[in-house]
Amino acid sequence: MNIAFVNATIRWGGVKTWTLDFGESLRDKGHAVFIYGRQPEFIEAARRRVGHGERMNFGADLNPLTIRRFCRIFRENAIDVVIVNIEKDLATAGAAARLLGIPTVQRIGLPTDIPHRLKTRLLHAWIRPRFLCPCRYIAEGFLRLLPYVRENDVRVVLNGKKPVASDAACRLHAPRRFVCTQQLSHDKGHAVLLRAFAELRARRPDLDFEVHVHGTGKEEAALKTLCSRLNLDDRVVWRGFSSSVQDTLPENDIFLLASLSEGLPNTLLEGMAAGLLPICRDVGGVREVLSPGLDPWVLPFDADEHAFCAAMTAALDLSDDALLDLRREARAQRNCFDLESRADELAAWLGTLTDKARKENA
Repeated sequence: MNIAFVNATIRWGGVKTWTLDFGESLRDKGHAVFIYGRQPEFIEAARRRVGHGERMNFGADLNPLTIRRFCRIFRENAIDVVIVNIEKDLATAGAAARLLGIPTVQRIGLPTDIPHRLKTRLLHAWIRPRFLCPCRYIAEGFLRLLPYVRENDVRVVLNGKKPVASDAACRLHAPRRFVCTQQLSHDKGHAVLLRAFAELRARRPDLDFEVHVHGTGKEEAALKTLCSRLNLDDRVVWRGFSSSVQDTLPENDIFLLASLSEGLPNTLLEGMAAGLLPICRDVGGVREVLSPGLDPWVLPFDADEHAFCAAMTAALDLSDDALLDLRREARAQRNCFDLESRADELAAWLGTLTDKARKENA
């Protein structure tokens, strides 16, 4: 198949990581993959990992010039199926695909990604996309929010990750290293984590640790100010933006997720694939990929800094053998989200859509 991924967002998020992971895997399986977007870092990463990335100026929804350009691109590359992200993608690349009789798939990252409004309903009625969700939690919430969507048009394919080499996943660090890799925005809960670390340091000065924070975002300056006010500058390392965070994850021991809004977090899967013990909030589809043995490290949705402090303290008090056992268990859950298997599942579903479209267009 010739598959086009289209993403008009300007910030890096989980869907872009998902696009690169699956795009690379699908390419390795013999499919031709084309990626179009606005963010320069995303396009650069696409060229490096997938072999294709083209910057686009999307303009307004239903922009005739953009639609015309996509029509030309899709014809030239004999595109079989188009995978879009949000409404602007659907209202440009999706519209072009509809005009050419190419099936369109809209990838849903959160149950509330697509608002229930007349404009959206009319667009869906015309383009008739299928919907791809990375976990059952998102699919069920999405169907509740948009009752006009047929359940048969929604497909769940879990996110996928490649596990790191086993030797890297079994390496412990002194002092113990915590890591979080979400965007620095309010709903990701970094402030809760910083306050938890300040409490941990005050209660247990005997425990040594480091905190590595990857990412950028609107809250970066405020979080760095809070970090200094809490006297954590000697413990927290701000790593900034990286399009290949997964490569550095084995340098850590414990993964943190305090987000208040998630679907099935790519960052969590990356941490587990790297063999890190996950301490996470019970949010989105987190429990769909965790084993019962990791339940004690899943905190209630309303967990505050005191709850996170208690979990972090318990993790630091683990013996080397106990921590390694938990890290191995986290990595073993890759059977739920093995990238190769999930890419095969996605390709098979896309194949049914393209076969049906060819018959209808014959």
